[in-house]
Amino acid sequence: MLHDGYRNLVANLGTDRDKAYHGSYVLNLLDAHSLLTIYRSAWLPQAIVDIPALDAVRNWRSWQAKPDQITQLEAEERRLGLREKTRDALKAARLYGGAGILMLDGSSDPTKPLNPERIRKGGLKGLVVVTPMQISPGEIERDPESPFYGRPAYYSLSTGTKAAEQIHPSRLAVFDGVPVPDAATVSTGWGDSVLLAAMDAINHADGFVANVAALAHEAKIDVIHIPRLMEMLASGQEAAITERLMLGMRNKGTNGALVLDGGGTIPGSSEVRGKEEYEQKSASFSGLDALWDRFMMVVSGATKLPIPVSRIFGRSAAGMNATGDGDERVYFDGVKAMQELEVGPAMAALDECLIRSALGARPAEIFYAWRPLRQETEETKAKVFKMVADAARVLAGPNGMILPEEAISEAVANRLIEDGSLPGLEAAMEKYNWLPDDSDGSPGQSPDGSDSAVVTDSAPRTLYVSRKVLNAGEIIRWAKSQGFGKTLNASDLHVTVAFSRTPVDWMECGESWQGRVEVEAGGPRQMERFGEARVLLFASNDLHWRHERFKEAGASWDHPQYQPHITISYDPEAPSIDDIEPYQGPIILGPEIFAEVQEDWAARIEETE
Repeated sequence: MLHDGYRNLVANLGTDRDKAYHGSYVLNLLDAHSLLTIYRSAWLPQAIVDIPALDAVRNWRSWQAKPDQITQLEAEERRLGLREKTRDALKAARLYGGAGILMLDGSSDPTKPLNPERIRKGGLKGLVVVTPMQISPGEIERDPESPFYGRPAYYSLSTGTKAAEQIHPSRLAVFDGVPVPDAATVSTGWGDSVLLAAMDAINHADGFVANVAALAHEAKIDVIHIPRLMEMLASGQEAAITERLMLGMRNKGTNGALVLDGGGTIPGSSEVRGKEEYEQKSASFSGLDALWDRFMMVVSGATKLPIPVSRIFGRSAAGMNATGDGDERVYFDGVKAMQELEVGPAMAALDECLIRSALGARPAEIFYAWRPLRQETEETKAKVFKMVADAARVLAGPNGMILPEEAISEAVANRLIEDGSLPGLEAAMEKYNWLPDDSDGSPGQSPDGSDSAVVTDSAPRTLYVSRKVLNAGEIIRWAKSQGFGKTLNASDLHVTVAFSRTPVDWMECGESWQGRVEVEAGGPRQMERFGEARVLLFASNDLHWRHERFKEAGASWDHPQYQPHITISYDPEAPSIDDIEPYQGPIILGPEIFAEVQEDWAARIEETE
C-alpha cells in the first residue's frame, strides 16, 4: 500500500504512537463571574485587560472643526464623561467579551430606534456603561437587509428593581472583546474575553513564579548523618534524637558552630561507633531568569494585542542595543488599528448624537482624528512646529500663493490649538478679534471692519528672561549646611535663560513648551566662582534648547556658551568652592519672566544671613 504523506514508523511520527498524535484544543469557556474573579484576584489578567483600553483613550481624539465648534464638542464630551465611559466599556469588553454604552435621550420607550437626526442641542441626557452582568442579548437578527444583521435584535436590561427592560440595539454603542465566528455569535451575542486564549499562558507564568517561590524556601537544606538512626528510633529514643538535633541547630544559629559526635570506640567495649556527618545541599537557580524571560514573551504574545513585555511586567528591554522602540511601535500600531477599526465604528452612532447634542446641528465637514499615542520629546515637538510653520510659509509664498492665506491661517491655527503647541493661542486670537470664523468682519479685522485688530511685529527691545527657583528654601538650607554665612534672598534665587543687550522682537522668541521646569535630583552638578559670585552649575536640556531659540530670534549673549546656573551668594567670606559639596536635590523652576535689561542689576542685590 502506498501512502501519500510523511510517516516515519521507526520514530513513531505521524502514527497513533506519536506523543502529539492525540493532542487537541479544548474550548474552556468561562462565565462572567469566573472572569471577574480572575480579574480581581491576579495582577497579570488585570494588566492584559486594562493596558490596551487605557492606551486607546489616553490621548483621546482631536475634533477637526471651527474653534468654537471644537470648544462645544469637547465640553459636551466632558459633560457626558465620554472618555472615561469609553475606557470602562473597553475594559469590560476585553474582560467579559462584550459591553456597551447605553445612550439616554429621555425617551419613554427604549424599544423604539434612536434616530440621531432627531437629537437637538442638549438632547443626549447621559451615557451608561453596561456589561453582560446587567444586559443580555436577545435573538440574533437574521435579515440581511437589517443594519443589525448578525447582531442581537434587542437587548434585555436588568435594573434589579423591576422586570427586565428591552432595549433597541440602536441605543447601544456595542464593543466586542475578541470577535468570534458567526456560529458563536448566534449562541452568545458577544465576543470572547481576551483572557480566554491567554489563560494557559497566564496559568503557566503564575505557576512558574509560585514554584520558584516555593523553591526559595528549599534553597538550603541541612543534612545530618546519624549512625544507627533506625535502630535508635526502633528502641524508642525519638525524644533524645530530637533534643540532640535541636541543641545542635540552636548552637549553630547562636554561635555559628555545629558540634558533632566524632565516633570512635565505646569506653569499656570493643565496639566502634560511627561518627555523625553534616552537609548542606543548595538548590540551583541558574537558568531560571532566562526561562522566566520566555514565559514573559509567551504571555506578551498571548494577548489579543501583543503587549510589550515592558508594559505588562514593567521591565525595560534586555540585550545589547535593545531599546524596546520596535516592540512599542508595533504595539501602538495595533492600538491605532483598534481605535480605527473597532472603537470608531462602535461609536459612530453615538458620535452622530454627540455632535447634534453639542451644536444643535450636524455640519457635514466635522470629523475627528485619533491623537498619536507616542509621547514626543521637546526636541521632536520643536522640529514638528518648525516644519508646520515652514510648510505654511511655502503655501503662502513667496513665489506665488498656492492656497488662500485665510485658509492656511485657519488650518495652522487649528493644528497648533489641537496639538497644544502654543498654549493660550485660542484665547489670544479671540482677545485680538482674529478668529477665522469672525461673523462681523473678515479675519484680522475688528467687528466694525477696520484693521485695528491686526497684530503687527512688536518694537525690538533689550531682553532679560529668567525663571524663579520655586524650591529656593530647600537650596538655601543646603547652602547654610555647607557653611555659607550669607545667601541671596529666597525670592531672588533664579536661573537666567537670556540676557540680550541687543534689541530683539519679543514675539519672535515664541513661548516655552513648559510653564514649569523640574530638574530631577542628581545628574551633573558643580560649584564654580563667577567673579565674586558662588554659583551652582547644573544641566538642563530644556533650558539649553530655549536659550538657543532666543539666539535664533537675534538675542545676544555675553559669554562663549550658555551654562544654566543659580547664584547662591556674593559674600567674600563664603566658603571655598573646593570645600562645598554641590546640591544634589531637585530644582524646580517657575514660568519664564520677560523684562528689559537693567544695567544696574548688581546694585539691587541683597543678601541675608
